[in-house]
Amino acid sequence: MITDSVLSQLPPPQVVEQLDYEVLFARQTAKFKALWSEVRAANPDAGLPDYDVAMLETDPPVIVNEAESYRELLMRQRVNEAAVARLLAFATGGNLDHLAAFYDVVRMAGEKDDRFKRRVILAIQGRSPGGTEARYRYIALSADVRVHDAIIYTVGRSPVINVAIFSDAADGVADATLIAAVNAALQAGDKRMVNDTIIVRTAVRRVVNLVANVWLLPDTSIGLLATMETTLRDAWANTQSLGRDLTERWWTARLMLEGVHKVEPVMPVGDTIAPPDEALAIGTVTLNFMGRAF
Repeated sequence: MITDSVLSQLPPPQVVEQLDYEVLFARQTAKFKALWSEVRAANPDAGLPDYDVAMLETDPPVIVNEAESYRELLMRQRVNEAAVARLLAFATGGNLDHLAAFYDVVRMAGEKDDRFKRRVILAIQGRSPGGTEARYRYIALSADVRVHDAIIYTVGRSPVINVAIFSDAADGVADATLIAAVNAALQAGDKRMVNDTIIVRTAVRRVVNLVANVWLLPDTSIGLLATMETTLRDAWANTQSLGRDLTERWWTARLMLEGVHKVEPVMPVGDTIAPPDEALAIGTVTLNFMGRAF
């Protein structure tokens, strides 16, 4: 299934020309030399000298050729940009808005390009009138811009469709108003399949606070502690999912940045296990600076 991450891994489109200033300058210089030779041949009595100063940076033709080559480089780059602006993988801003309009998708207030592009992909994948996963996920994301993501799943042979919502809040918890907005969108008569029973709830139902003792190397700035927390949160945001355990080894390893001597977990003790239908969120991160060591 095509996703925004898959789009980013596609090979460069053939319509994009690989540009090289030196190649353009060499071509421009060769063209000038050829024209100069033609002018000399056509005007033998003019006493025009042979052009042998192409290596001089102060020679006027060299300066003109450099300027012309750079102008051509910019123009060709502009053509490249215009070509890829019509491709979903590269379109941004207003170009993305116009491309999305073809699929009857409109940007939500405050919606950033990455999220908007994800909805366009889901709209294309969910065009079937049936209640496909992509279609329900698209509806959930379109219900409110605060929806960071939605996971659609069933349990065993149960016909109930579960929709787990991740919000854009720091802990990912979807509050009652957000759940109500998504539920209303999914239950709408023109959206829900007649035989489908849909239950919407927050994906994150447990927030885990982390505490660790940290020793830094002698020459490491104390400011690294803030970077450690940011790195950990970013890593979890890219990993967080239903049923994903928060293991002690995983989160302490993310804190072991260059310049850190040792990380000793204090809380929680051991691994935090997530049920298959529940996502964990990282709450507060307390890093106790214990000193410096080798």
